[in-house]
Amino acid sequence: MARSYREFLVWRKAKSLAVHIYQGTDGFPRSELYGLTSQLRRAAVSVVSNIAEGQGRLTSGEFLHFLGQARGSLLELDSQLEIAYDLAYLDSQRRVSLEAIKFLDC
Repeated sequence: MARSYREFLVWRKAKSLAVHIYQGTDGFPRSELYGLTSQLRRAAVSVVSNIAEGQGRLTSGEFLHFLGQARGSLLELDSQLEIAYDLAYLDSQRRVSLEAIKFLDC
């Protein structure tokens, strides 16, 4: 196993995704600050955080558990992006770029 979670490609991709989600939600309505904006950002940060926390656990079973949590947060993020698009908070170009960053098959 890697010595640091920072060595994992999936962690680096998850961190990049979180940064893009923060940037992508900057233009959301102010009324969504504690709603969808917050939910999207928390889900994105949860993905990268669970990967890091899992790597720090003592057993591979614990690590796998946290990877499962990260995947769940990624799917939550996917659903929230769909809602943001349906509400026209994301234009199609931004949606496509965020979709391209996701890594559901990792």
